[in-house]
Amino acid sequence: MAMTSLADALSTLLAQVDSTPVTEWVSLEAASGRYAAEAPHAALSVPPADNSAVDGYAVRVQDLPAVLAISQRIPAGTAPIALEPGTAARIFTGAEIPEGADAVVLQEDTEQVDEGVRLPGARAGQHIRARGVDIQAGQQLVAAGRCLQPQDIGLLASVGLDAIRVFQPLTIAILTTGDELREPGTGDLAPGEIYNSNRFSLAAQIRALGMNVLDIGNLPDQPERIGDALERAAAVADCVITVGGVSVGEEDHVRGQIASRGTLNLWKLAIKPGKPLAFGEVRGTPVFGLPGNPVSSWITFALVVKPWLIKRQGGVVSAAPRFAVRSGFELNRPCTREEFLRVSFAGSGMTMRVTLTGSQSSGVLSSLSEADGVAVIAPGQTVSEGDWLDIVPISALLSPEVA
Repeated sequence: MAMTSLADALSTLLAQVDSTPVTEWVSLEAASGRYAAEAPHAALSVPPADNSAVDGYAVRVQDLPAVLAISQRIPAGTAPIALEPGTAARIFTGAEIPEGADAVVLQEDTEQVDEGVRLPGARAGQHIRARGVDIQAGQQLVAAGRCLQPQDIGLLASVGLDAIRVFQPLTIAILTTGDELREPGTGDLAPGEIYNSNRFSLAAQIRALGMNVLDIGNLPDQPERIGDALERAAAVADCVITVGGVSVGEEDHVRGQIASRGTLNLWKLAIKPGKPLAFGEVRGTPVFGLPGNPVSSWITFALVVKPWLIKRQGGVVSAAPRFAVRSGFELNRPCTREEFLRVSFAGSGMTMRVTLTGSQSSGVLSSLSEADGVAVIAPGQTVSEGDWLDIVPISALLSPEVA
């Protein structure tokens, strides 16, 4: 099977997503991190009436400048009465503007005198937050498919909503394979063993998307046990993700088991790191097989699996942002695949550069942990110091809002 470009793989995979998730109503307290199944609209304007942006005095512009008597006091939450002409109303931040007033004079710009308060001139609308300046009645608040963020929860509450219909989170079964893997906390390593980092990293990436993890654990490199585990996981999960066993070695059995117990639709991406990625289905359940090297696993999940999961969840898939930064390193050997280099930022403003975080080997997880972003290098491209590079922030590769 020939290597597939990242763009072609994403286009094909996303076009085939069957996105029919179940919905449910949840309170706003439980809605953060969930994907909206509706696009709620505001039933009222925010603010519902003109209000003061500062502590000061509500006045009629035509009465200023002057010394005016104070005719009323208006704390926030108190309904005002109409402003008497030729007077000022003491008003506090957030309080409703009285009928007849058309400006607020900042408290610090006034002077208390025996007759009342001395006020300078003012312009109409000064320090007044107009009705509906934040939200207009009938306005859409959030789009269907948005992963609700804390600021969205506040927005919904500001129009009086206390619940929203969301998609039920997907359940993702994960399993790792490898005789060499040992679980952290189970003792010292024997010769030839390594700790299983992929199981923890993958679970964390899935939970960051607001989805549930069904951890099948680690399996030895035995074809029948791997195949049986795939079938068990496929029977109870919305998607199965494996790590390891998808390359061309004699002990790589996952790809073969996907093919023999279901269908294999994709294998080998034209990217570095992450070439040996597999996709197919077992018992009608989608299965992603990620490469075993920890950086390859992390990158392929972020670039391929995450967008697929977000769309399957009912979310809106938006392209991860890229921005141009000058290179602080050289790359003289071009790669035949699209390459994603781990980089960190140095300097600021016009002097900002990106530098490599260390070894770019797909087994060096520390260089990913230290990275601020990844530099996207086209096939055949070389890099000289000072060249402009496209950078995708690490935060974007983790965010449930972009893919």
